[in-house]
Amino acid sequence: MTPMGGVSASSSGDGPGLAIRLWRWLRSQRLQDVLTGYAFIAPAFLSLGVWWLFPLVYSVYLSLTDWDFLRPVKKFVGLANYIKMFSHAEFARVLWNTTYFSLATTVFSLLGGLVLALILYQKIRGTSIYRALIFSPWVTPTVAAALVWLWIYNRDMGILNNVLSLFGVPRIDWIGSGKGALRLWAMPSLIIFTIWKTLGYNMVYFMAGLTTIPSELYEAAEIDGAGTWDKLRHITLPLLSPMTFFLLVISLITTFNAFDQIRVMTRGGPGDATRTMVYYMYQNGFESFKVGYGSAVAVVIFLILFVLTIVQFRLARKWVHYA
Repeated sequence: MTPMGGVSASSSGDGPGLAIRLWRWLRSQRLQDVLTGYAFIAPAFLSLGVWWLFPLVYSVYLSLTDWDFLRPVKKFVGLANYIKMFSHAEFARVLWNTTYFSLATTVFSLLGGLVLALILYQKIRGTSIYRALIFSPWVTPTVAAALVWLWIYNRDMGILNNVLSLFGVPRIDWIGSGKGALRLWAMPSLIIFTIWKTLGYNMVYFMAGLTTIPSELYEAAEIDGAGTWDKLRHITLPLLSPMTFFLLVISLITTFNAFDQIRVMTRGGPGDATRTMVYYMYQNGFESFKVGYGSAVAVVIFLILFVLTIVQFRLARKWVHYA
């Protein structure tokens, strides 16, 4: 049977050894490298936490309350805001508008960017000028560009109606307060503007992707008798799939969160023809002061985009090919 004194001596003997090992570990090069790495990424993580994680968590909290920006007390209401949202036909209309706007803009913007990239990648005189002109809308502030397009779409003085009138087409109230069939033009008008705005961005990325395709593949295909369509189908498009996937994810997120052009050009109208989810969130949270309800809409937007992005990554395994 070990005496109590033996246990005490053993414990006291281990103490200095443990302290020495701890001191050596604190002075080790490996720990210093780890701490140096964390020091370098700390500003990015701090910024991520302050500007992304905290607002996200706080938005979830606000979505469970009833608050109007004025009262200091936020009344907890649980899932009442979500139940109210999904029980309103207005939300279904807004969700449809957002889906319509996002899908149409993404599809035509990606196709247009790909076609322009394929054309301007060729050795054409003045290619640099064409690229700069097509890319310039992307670097133009959305609000400034939207104001110009407001004049283009103007019913009485707009250049679009003036040109169409030369061919006998009656003047159209593209984004105004027209009733009936005229309301059908409001969303397509916004989509056309957004495609014009993002076309150059997609073109530049597709051209960057084209530069990564080895020319030897095209030469080998030509030796085997492949035509232009065969090379496009079996070489260009498969090897551009990683860039296409990147642009698809970014475009869907960007168009789903479109706000500036809607705010400037239509304000969600006429009626609710162009009211998307982000603008719906803005109206409820910052115009009607229904902060809890607006936060609930924001949380739903985040969840939709989160699920949509995961689905895209899952499906990408079947059609994205890396060289």
